[in-house]
Amino acid sequence: MKKALSIFIILVIVATCLSTSVSASSSWVSVSIENSRFTGGVVVKDSTTFVGIRKFATSMYSDAKVTYNYSTRTLTVQSSKLYLTATDGKNYIVANGRYLYTPSPVFMQYGVMYAPVLLMSRAFGASARWNNSTSSFNITRGSGGILSGSAFYNEDEVYWLSKIINAESGGEIFKGKLAVGNVILNRVKSSYFPNTIYGVIFDRKNGTQFSPVANGTIYKAPNAESIIAAKICLEGYSIDAGILYFVNPAVAPNSWVAKNRPFYGQIGNHAFFY
Repeated sequence: MKKALSIFIILVIVATCLSTSVSASSSWVSVSIENSRFTGGVVVKDSTTFVGIRKFATSMYSDAKVTYNYSTRTLTVQSSKLYLTATDGKNYIVANGRYLYTPSPVFMQYGVMYAPVLLMSRAFGASARWNNSTSSFNITRGSGGILSGSAFYNEDEVYWLSKIINAESGGEIFKGKLAVGNVILNRVKSSYFPNTIYGVIFDRKNGTQFSPVANGTIYKAPNAESIIAAKICLEGYSIDAGILYFVNPAVAPNSWVAKNRPFYGQIGNHAFFY
């Protein structure tokens, strides 16, 4: 009886290990780095192709050092041209101080941390080409690391965009913060509004546009998540290129916007309009 039980336990362990190996590395999508097959984990999730960060980093550049902090669930990649962090459950990775967003969050599976292959390629300053006929990505090495945040972000734009995001949606869900930032940047691009973030926030052509300008909360220091949301918006992430207005229906149920503009959808406490 004891012998049979021991054999059963061994078989369960072997089966678990095999299923773990298959689940962690199998996918109908393949990834190559300069036409050499990537041997790390590849997972397709939410229509997004993810790669194991550790193996991808060391495959891209042999000098990459990868460490993991168990208390924060954060993986860190360091090479001569890149400093990258990825945290389990976060909707972004941080590369050389740049915040690169993913709608499907970074995740841990069977001890491997995964991030989207397109984000990882971008972080390394590489290019990724999709081949539809073979369902595969081929990565071509580039600079070795994305341009730093200090060189990419305009401090004044981050300053004011994070302030309006915080003033309007500081306590809301992260996607709500992104949507508010999205509206501001869509207005900057529109010929109907001023062409700077500061100009949009303080626009008074048709009266004060945003209540935080009127009540002074625009001048409060933004929280950390609002600053991150501002940087992600400045990276080019857009929920919708057409949304130009938002309103809190609970605060202003009979607003001009709700009566006159096409409805996009509700995110957090705000309704957004075209």
